[in-house]
Amino acid sequence: MMKTEVLRKNNKKVAVVSSDDLLITDVQSALDLVMTIKYETGCTDIAINKEAVTEEFFVLSTCLAGEILQKFINYGVRFAVYGDFSGYTSKPLKDFMYESNNGKDIYFQPDVFLAVDKLFGCE
Repeated sequence: MMKTEVLRKNNKKVAVVSSDDLLITDVQSALDLVMTIKYETGCTDIAINKEAVTEEFFVLSTCLAGEILQKFINYGVRFAVYGDFSGYTSKPLKDFMYESNNGKDIYFQPDVFLAVDKLFGCE
């Protein structure tokens, strides 16, 4: 079951999504999720737990992450995935996460608090 909580700080809103079920399995499901969150909460800044994202997203050779994140950027969505990424050994994936975390739209963080801070613009 999906749970959504809206956090507010300094006139900004972030939707925090948690689910034990997969919510993002392909580009269409990712867009459906974003549009649902945007419609229900008015948020375009979204943090989601890693367990709700298909493992294929974290295999860069599938191009799924790139396709999804490009769509999010096109729609003005800022996005953070939070959870334990320590099990991933792929250097390209680690580099991708590092570069994303130093950008302004997409983040990979070890916990929900850091993910939300990034979306709020806190460092």
